Amino acid sequence: MQPDKDTTDSIHLESARVPGPDITAAPNPSHDGPQPVTTGRDKAAQFLKQANHPVVVTPEDNARVLRKIDLRLLPLLLVVYCLQSLDKTSLSYASVFGIIKDTNLVGNQFSWLGSIVYVAQLVFQPIVAYSLVRFPIGKFSATMVLCWGAVLCGMTAAHNFGGLMAARMLLGAFEASVAPTFIAVVQMWYRRREQTVRNACWYSMLGVVNMLGSLLAYGLGHVNSTLHPYQVIFLFCGAITVGFSVVMFLLMPDSPIDAKFLKHDDKLIAIERLRMNQMGIGSGIWKWDHVREAMLDLKTWLWFSLMFTISIPSGGISTFGPLIIESFGFDSFTTILFNIPFGAVQMIATLGGAWLSNRIGAKSPVLMLLCLPPIAGCVILLLIGREPSDRAVLLAGYYIISVYPGISPLIISWSGQNTAGDTKRKVTTATLFVGASAGNIIGPFLFRPSERPYYKRGIRANLALFVVLAALIASGMLLIKMLNRSQAAKRKAMGKTENLKDLSMADKKTMENHDQALNQGDEDVGDKAFEDITDRENEDFIYVY
Repeated sequence: MQPDKDTTDSIHLESARVPGPDITAAPNPSHDGPQPVTTGRDKAAQFLKQANHPVVVTPEDNARVLRKIDLRLLPLLLVVYCLQSLDKTSLSYASVFGIIKDTNLVGNQFSWLGSIVYVAQLVFQPIVAYSLVRFPIGKFSATMVLCWGAVLCGMTAAHNFGGLMAARMLLGAFEASVAPTFIAVVQMWYRRREQTVRNACWYSMLGVVNMLGSLLAYGLGHVNSTLHPYQVIFLFCGAITVGFSVVMFLLMPDSPIDAKFLKHDDKLIAIERLRMNQMGIGSGIWKWDHVREAMLDLKTWLWFSLMFTISIPSGGISTFGPLIIESFGFDSFTTILFNIPFGAVQMIATLGGAWLSNRIGAKSPVLMLLCLPPIAGCVILLLIGREPSDRAVLLAGYYIISVYPGISPLIISWSGQNTAGDTKRKVTTATLFVGASAGNIIGPFLFRPSERPYYKRGIRANLALFVVLAALIASGMLLIKMLNRSQAAKRKAMGKTENLKDLSMADKKTMENHDQALNQGDEDVGDKAFEDITDRENEDFIYVY
């Protein structure tokens, strides 16, 4: 993937400052051995200090290092998220290949199989948050990939509701780490302006899965075997996941400091280019004061509410989507094929929303725009009948609804770009995914197989939720503006410049008119960037709406 154009147009970058309290010792990068313990600052502060010279980043160096980062990280993130999405949606494919009948599922049992994954993810989010602060991210993520792949392979042997529930619960526990880990990786490696597109890239794999996964399920469903078609799907997806965990373990770096694919000078560049994010890369120290601030921060509960609201329709549609198409009057294999355009629309909406957000420099207006097509799609499914002559219109309505996956990655980026402090970031992300998990638990229960072909209760609920989501987004815009006014007043009271330029979100035009380096603002505005303090503690932090 090519680097963002704005990152290649930066001017001469230079910084020799690593402010704040001194550390216990300056390690020699040319020697191995135990590293000194810091006093709670970000790891980047210690690593930059050991350079003992100004870190100069030319435009060519900036583009070169970003390209290396993209080429190493993005393929890993894309493949793993594709596998996770395929593993989770394998249940929906299994639904049209007879798993409900073969395993004697009755009542809400199939809905519970869709929801139990998210129950486990909800329960494990605090553990994931702590693990992401304390453990090496690369090794942690590879271990989780191995575990969920093994569980999916074992799910082949489940032949009743109890066995399927146990397997799905374990699957959710291990997959709970994936999205929070990827958010942490993107925050650790990319400028704030670059983060939106990168988050959209890995999240867009949901669309890829709905396209390629549908073709895969179609092909595997025709395999002649002593196993049921859905068992072949489980075993195939699980085996690929286990195999890729080895690749993940070998290639996924723990941080820019530990990246073997970067030379020492490139590591310094990779870190220093993030100064104006005001976020650092990670401290490795769990801070309870950050936890407290995250829990008392109104923004945290805004992100929670947004993810909870969008995840209810997401959970229902992802589980019952193929059954909704089947209810239009198609057979099993035709249903699988007609799910492919759904994935294409998902991918276009996800990447297109990220592009538009970067183009206008704001997320909230794009989020409100993305709420409109799902609202229209729900209205179509509610008003149109289920006669054979209505199939084209029904499919169009269903495909219009599939714009909604473009909303979640923008919420994720909106949250990540507005939170600083290593522990606070991880706790905020965990809270966000608690909301997502809770919504995905509820979503499948709004639909029941007995309500086919109209599924009116679920579709009406989804329509109302998209309207509520638009209202929450508007509230978020107002909150961010209020917080920026508060930050400006704080700077003014301290005798600093009241209105600062946010260089972490700078585009080409802004940089051409700026007379300082990308990582140096007015009045030493980047001095606290690697102190591992929260956004509320850093008066120079600028919120993004």
